[in-house]
Amino acid sequence: MSGTLSFDDLKSRVEEGMIDTVIACLVDMQGRLMGKRLVAQFFVDSGWEETHCCNYLLATDLEMATPDGYASTSWESGYGDYVMKPDLDTIRLAPWQEGCALVLCDVLDHHTYEEVPFSPRAMLKAQIARLEEKGFSPVTATELEFFLFQGTHDEINANGFRDLKPISNYNEDYHIFQTSKEEYVMRPVRNTLLAMGIPVEGSKGEAEAGQAEVNIRYADAMSTADHHTLAKHAIKEIAHQHGAAATFLPKWHKDRVGSASHIHQSLWQDGKNAFYDADREIGKSELMDHYIAGLMKYAADYTYFVAPYVNSYKRFAKGTFAPTQVVWSVDNRTAAYRLCGAGSKSIRIEVRTPGADMNPYLAQAAIMAAGLKGIEEKLELGAPFKGDAYADDTKQHIPRTLRDAREALVASDMLRDAFGDEVMAHYARAAEVEIEEFDRVVTDWEIARGFERA
Repeated sequence: MSGTLSFDDLKSRVEEGMIDTVIACLVDMQGRLMGKRLVAQFFVDSGWEETHCCNYLLATDLEMATPDGYASTSWESGYGDYVMKPDLDTIRLAPWQEGCALVLCDVLDHHTYEEVPFSPRAMLKAQIARLEEKGFSPVTATELEFFLFQGTHDEINANGFRDLKPISNYNEDYHIFQTSKEEYVMRPVRNTLLAMGIPVEGSKGEAEAGQAEVNIRYADAMSTADHHTLAKHAIKEIAHQHGAAATFLPKWHKDRVGSASHIHQSLWQDGKNAFYDADREIGKSELMDHYIAGLMKYAADYTYFVAPYVNSYKRFAKGTFAPTQVVWSVDNRTAAYRLCGAGSKSIRIEVRTPGADMNPYLAQAAIMAAGLKGIEEKLELGAPFKGDAYADDTKQHIPRTLRDAREALVASDMLRDAFGDEVMAHYARAAEVEIEEFDRVVTDWEIARGFERA
């Protein structure tokens, strides 16, 4: 697409004076872009080979604090460097910034030049490689749901995050008139993403006031994660430039629905969808049975990677289109796993547990590990659930808190086999840090509830 650039394209544009800045960035544990702005001429002369960053960037919390307890980095070890190795296949324009291009970097150990195993891109690469060893290529797509608010993030922060005002007044799901009011943000979003080479299909209103969704065309799993991450960052910057704020917080208000990021996935082999079998009921192959059964058996194990914060679990509520029960269904939005495209070559499974706060590299890697385990174990898939999954409490419930999800993560032999001890210890500590931070906070709810009455 026009927004993607070869290295030679970049050189030409720098020489012509069209590009003067290259943003070189890695993806951190939270799925954010971290890095530096390089003078474009420096990048094409030598910076394209490598640049460097502090190794704390893969061991921070949401507030960029440096909690202890990580084996990889600490005050004792002096916080050394990582190598940021630009992936030249990811060079693209950053059209919301004048004269700017962007490149994603892999994260390498400063001494061995091996990829850091707990870096998000490395984790996804490893699971893709495991599938490719068996002859499969994962094809995926993610949905980006988010809320738009009046005022920039800075203005909202200055007001203490109180009296938040969504950009629209009522449920705008598929509502053309209501979403027309926010086109001053969403039109630049769509056009900018296309100009970056991200294959956006469209945008729509979602099921709440001020809630939007952007849909991006399916791709190989790594490209999907790259597209998702770049789109999320661009949406925030574009909204800010137009005096608004975009949030991917899963649940901003107890009485409003949350924001999800459903992941659609299938496995392809020899250029065909291996989840499709025209001779079986609803066109679902035996391989797909095993894969979905793996997703369900190990649902609790990988929940942390699709719901990584305390707030993530507030989204799993009845009647909100967010799942609560570990069941699969055919085109049923109350289930955690929804089979789409039944009877067609586009048959796929939609995993509905991830929230808008998920890191798409980590979420996809963990889900693929579970699906692959289902294939290896040849797990049988039961009949699809029918009806209202919210009303059936007999099924396995999605972990209800981050603490529950962390316990399942730590106990998971499946993920330990897939990721290794170093990666598991790293993310178990990340979950623990989030819990520790929340446990020490006194909330407005506690004060209002007990200030007088306790």
